[in-house]
Amino acid sequence: MKIRIPRNILFLIFLVVLFIISIFYFVRFDLTSDKRYSIAYQTKNLMSKIDSPLEVVVYLDGDLNPGFNRLKNSTAELLDELSVYSTKSIDIKYENPSLADSPGQREKKYAELQSRGLLPTAVYERDKEGKSIQKVLFPWIEMTYKGKKVQVNLLKNILGNTGEENINISIENLEFEITDGIRRLVNTEVSKIAFMEGHGELSEAETFDVSKSLSKYFQIDRGVLGNNASILDNYKVIIIAKPVKPFSESEKFIIDQYIMNGGKVLWLLDGVRISKENLSSTGLSPAIELDLNLNDQLFRYGVRINPVLLQDVQCASVPVNIAPVNATPQFEATPWYYAPLLLTSPDHPVTRNITQVRSEFCSAIDMVGDNKQVKSQVLLATSDNTHIVGTPTTIDVSQKIKATDKTYFNVGYVPVAVALEGKFESDFANRMTPKGLITSLPFRKQSVDTRQIIVADGEIIRNEVMAKDSSSIPLGFDRYMNQQFGNKEFIQNAVLYLADNDGWLQLRSRTLQLRLLNKRITNEERVSWQLINVIIPIGFLLLFGIAYQLIRKRKYTKY
Repeated sequence: MKIRIPRNILFLIFLVVLFIISIFYFVRFDLTSDKRYSIAYQTKNLMSKIDSPLEVVVYLDGDLNPGFNRLKNSTAELLDELSVYSTKSIDIKYENPSLADSPGQREKKYAELQSRGLLPTAVYERDKEGKSIQKVLFPWIEMTYKGKKVQVNLLKNILGNTGEENINISIENLEFEITDGIRRLVNTEVSKIAFMEGHGELSEAETFDVSKSLSKYFQIDRGVLGNNASILDNYKVIIIAKPVKPFSESEKFIIDQYIMNGGKVLWLLDGVRISKENLSSTGLSPAIELDLNLNDQLFRYGVRINPVLLQDVQCASVPVNIAPVNATPQFEATPWYYAPLLLTSPDHPVTRNITQVRSEFCSAIDMVGDNKQVKSQVLLATSDNTHIVGTPTTIDVSQKIKATDKTYFNVGYVPVAVALEGKFESDFANRMTPKGLITSLPFRKQSVDTRQIIVADGEIIRNEVMAKDSSSIPLGFDRYMNQQFGNKEFIQNAVLYLADNDGWLQLRSRTLQLRLLNKRITNEERVSWQLINVIIPIGFLLLFGIAYQLIRKRKYTKY
């Protein structure tokens, strides 16, 4: 005799089993084409390490335009997603800084936020009557964990992009920016990086701004190499910033074996020696090759810095006195072709979604050698209107060049910075070890998998120092153009990329498709679509009601 189980009982059993399975196995499905609601495995692992409640205050709130409202909603969705994978609760609060009882209270709140590093963004809009309205927004979140606070900027503002493009880029970077803040809160182990000294490198004051930014992630040391080959063993990255004196063979050996054993190096080297003192006093300066005794080493690794100078139509401006002799000075902004505004690669996490990088007296880089185990990628390059100045030569600030002269600006996209990754050949293979060195590790002819970044301009990392009070101007800020360029973000990303063993910086490579409405079509067809959206749902309801009544009438009139 067969026992028949009713279908509803079977369905109930199925639901109970499904519920029990869901307790032990957690699954979420993202059906979007660009996986915009998925988070990386690194993020999931990070959230599992949180062992105390995390408090998040979102200051992007209030009456927002559609773009900023989309940024706010994306932030809220990401925070909700992170809370799903977090082992502890995430308390999310929304606060509108502009909401105050009086203008004085509002200004006081603004000042308080700015004192903590949360800088406002002015947004200009038009109301229905066409009147211009300025709104002050704070696109920031502040996270608190075990008493520590971290501020995270949600908005990326890249020069030349439209507002919609910048909002989309900001949404693409949300996961990296927010998890970067959480990592700084959670991480208890501090890695070390070092600035090299002893060859006339940039001073601590000239690298103060970027050092301040990097200190959020690393312990930063400075020092000379000496004769101990193991002096660099405990450093994740070393930075060689604009040396002007040659390296000895012993120092080259120490750096070489540091790389062979997995060390990472950020090289910022000039290819040409310039006298800025002569330029400022006489308007003239000789330009000759700068020999740092590194050419053979860099060549072995796969690059060559050419002793040339690059001029570019896309450049910074400097004030020039155009008044006659003995007349009242009259300054006019003039293009300074020796200060190219370098293009950033959209295909590499170091330079993706950052604005142009300001350089000065930069040189060109060539990729050389045939080491198939090393991959190279250009990070910074000039525009398509570039001129290469050979050396030796004389720089004359009074030289008149027309930006439209295509016979002069006749080359383009000259590489200035490259990233190298792979297994490098030692520059000291088949050579004697320099005398006087103290070595503790066996000599390596080939490196383990590691990375290097070579930049053919030392000025990219230098911040200006005010003579009157020795204060530092933010790296990448041009006082004369009143613009912030991407130098600091480039250097910070470069060091994070070199020190990144877990692939965190790859989160900056995320791409979301920008789906914008055609404004012309939306204006022309606005009424039609409004009618469709209002009438069709009502029509469906009416048809359903009529059909339901007819079916009901036919069914019950038979009896």
